[in-house]
Amino acid sequence: MNETDMMREEVCALLRGSAVNCFAHDVLAPWIAHKSLEMGHLYSDLGLKSRTEMGKFMKKNFPDLAKRKPKEKLWKKFIYDEIQRVAPACASCNDQLTCFSCMVSELSA
Repeated sequence: MNETDMMREEVCALLRGSAVNCFAHDVLAPWIAHKSLEMGHLYSDLGLKSRTEMGKFMKKNFPDLAKRKPKEKLWKKFIYDEIQRVAPACASCNDQLTCFSCMVSELSA
């Protein structure tokens, strides 16, 4: 299993641990885990219109995880911090110096 596959599995396991029902566990968690590897914002990669819509979606489907997320932290950042990894998109992000607790910035310091 390569690094990307391992990250996808770790994100999926994290989401499944907070899934509200079988649909969230079996369908949404793997889909979100797959989309989290893409280079855009997670909400837009999922086809959602805004971060607010993303928050509502996550509260509905993964409520325990949503309760732990700091308000000022983006979802993709939060998810990857939870599995103690750096999201693939972060490596080429232009906002590393100002991102909320960016691990990439800390690693390069």
